[in-house]
Amino acid sequence: MTILVTGGAGYIGSHVLKQLKQTDEEVIIIDNLSTGHRQAITYGDLHVMHLESPELELVFQNNKISSVIHFAGSIVVPESIVNPIFYYKNNTQNSLRILELCVRYGVQHFIFSSTAATYGMPEDSTCFETTPQTPINPYGQSKLMTEKMIWDVCRSSNLRAVALRYFNVAGADPDGEIGQSFPDATHLIKVACQTALGKRSSLKVFGTDYATKDGSCIRDYIHVYDLASAHICALNYLKNGGVTDVFNCGYGSGFSVLEVIDVVKKVSGVNFKVDFVEKRAGDPAALIANSDKLKKTMQWKPKYQDLEFIVRSAYNWEKSAKY
Repeated sequence: MTILVTGGAGYIGSHVLKQLKQTDEEVIIIDNLSTGHRQAITYGDLHVMHLESPELELVFQNNKISSVIHFAGSIVVPESIVNPIFYYKNNTQNSLRILELCVRYGVQHFIFSSTAATYGMPEDSTCFETTPQTPINPYGQSKLMTEKMIWDVCRSSNLRAVALRYFNVAGADPDGEIGQSFPDATHLIKVACQTALGKRSSLKVFGTDYATKDGSCIRDYIHVYDLASAHICALNYLKNGGVTDVFNCGYGSGFSVLEVIDVVKKVSGVNFKVDFVEKRAGDPAALIANSDKLKKTMQWKPKYQDLEFIVRSAYNWEKSAKY
């Protein structure tokens, strides 16, 4: 049987592929390479196509696909506000098409790349899977709508699914083979490393008067390899009879923007320029995952829960990255 990975040439997908390489699973990748990179794929058979392509169904017809890991989608919050129609098409509509094909061709397992953005502006800084989902932008809405479609489809078919709600993903492959290759990424650690290396003139800090220890936002940063391992755990969970469910992916602890900047300066040895600007609308003061459910249900054991290691792996990758 075959695993289909959509968006496998992207940041998180490529790290999952590298871990799938340690198994004997047959893997097919679909990616349009709009933000992903062919050279990031270390395992599997790549089909370059859009999810809207009529050829997508042929992939299901010609292969005995047992599991789908669905990464493909757009993730830039400000872009989603400017162009919501694109986000609902690319994230929600395309996910519906994948789900339809999964049911039509008897796929058994579905793992979905969801996000903490579905929580919106939670009242408490720590989010549980039961925290109310009130997204405040089209990106978060598009992911929440997909979650709801998944639950409905699973109730009406033999498909079983896991949605993983990511918090702030950072870092790069500890071996240095792959990393975050999209040069215009908006992730703080990526941008800070680029600034330290002179690829950006300065780093913006959006607001310093939040109700936090130093006035800047606090986030839960998870190393991409630990997040990738959560997908492998989810796949094994479903294969072993696990039921459709949702899990937070984070460490349960947070660091402020200013703390992250200090660590990047320490790792790089560069006192790069920081510009303090106004707050952005919709940024919670703190957003931290409670991931006890993931650890208990799937025996997920993160290995890289150290901010300096996360930053160092990201910085080392950025030094050698060729876009």
